[in-house]
Amino acid sequence: MTDRQSFTLESTESGAVLRLAGEWRLAHLVEMDQALAGAVWPKGRLTVDGAALTGLDSAGVMLLYRRLQAAGVSWSQVDLAGFDAERLPLLDLVTDRLTAPGAAVPAPPGWLARLGRWVSEAVGVLPDWLNFLGRVGAALWQVLRRPASLRGRETVVQLEAVGLRAVPIVALMTFLIGVVFAYLLGIQIEKYGANIFIVDGVSMAMARELSPLLVAILMAGRSGAAFTAQIGAMKVTEEIDAITTLGLSPMQVLVLPRLIAIVIAMPLLTFFGDVVGIAGSAVVAASQLDITLVTFVNRLKDVLPLDMVVYGLYKAPVFAAAIALIACRNGFAVSRDARSIGERTTSTVVSSLVAVILINALFAILHPEAT
Repeated sequence: MTDRQSFTLESTESGAVLRLAGEWRLAHLVEMDQALAGAVWPKGRLTVDGAALTGLDSAGVMLLYRRLQAAGVSWSQVDLAGFDAERLPLLDLVTDRLTAPGAAVPAPPGWLARLGRWVSEAVGVLPDWLNFLGRVGAALWQVLRRPASLRGRETVVQLEAVGLRAVPIVALMTFLIGVVFAYLLGIQIEKYGANIFIVDGVSMAMARELSPLLVAILMAGRSGAAFTAQIGAMKVTEEIDAITTLGLSPMQVLVLPRLIAIVIAMPLLTFFGDVVGIAGSAVVAASQLDITLVTFVNRLKDVLPLDMVVYGLYKAPVFAAAIALIACRNGFAVSRDARSIGERTTSTVVSSLVAVILINALFAILHPEAT
């Protein structure tokens, strides 16, 4: 303690007296705390004399209160003396706040409450979804009645972004999946001398499941996130309001071109993925299992029926429509701040992946003959 702030603790017949002197302010909080930490506090009533104080703020009052509490001296056992009239309201205000009972901490919700909240939120979103789907349906019906109202240039731009620019990544991923799947399958069937059956396993898996699912996952992460971010940014910058003010439909200007483009692109990318994935497996078959390209192709014609390829291809537009609708709806649901764009983009990717897996499971249940 310096001479700017000090205290003395005396014992009298009527009880202990704590005499404060100097400036008890925030600027000297460390020195005051160190000095009070070494004090020996008496039991019973305590009189605090502030006649020699030259300065006092809420930090000094709080420090004194905390030290008394730590020493087992209740504020109800404290008598105040010598304080100026302008300092007494500060003492009363701070000590009243410190002695007031704290708000009860609510117990964490149980699993039933969390389930109920989740169901309530899911049901609450349903009207928004129905409204969005209705508006998209009305815009699509208008385009079907008057094809000239379709924004063809924007659709072509989106088709290039969704389809053409996705070709390299689709080729890379499906080729690697075909190579890995053929390599792992080849290790097992080689033990039984059934090398030729690698053509059966890889071709049917790629055409029926792997290529459609892989392309859908890539589209959800690539195009779905882009759709949400683009539309969300336009909402934040009030461009969607401007489109509406001009008398144009946001559904026709923003949603339909993206929806149509991805529905067209997905089957084409899926078929391309089938070809590249099977080509990757042919490379492994030739290098590891001594199956020539001619033998591979001849076997492929015998074991891969056309309906298996078509089954994988007609799943693709359904996946595409689900991804586009989820992405565009989340884009329109963005609030007017940049943080919401990131949250909605994340929601788009997760929701699209879940929707793709569920739709694929429904196809497997409804069309078991495709196996």
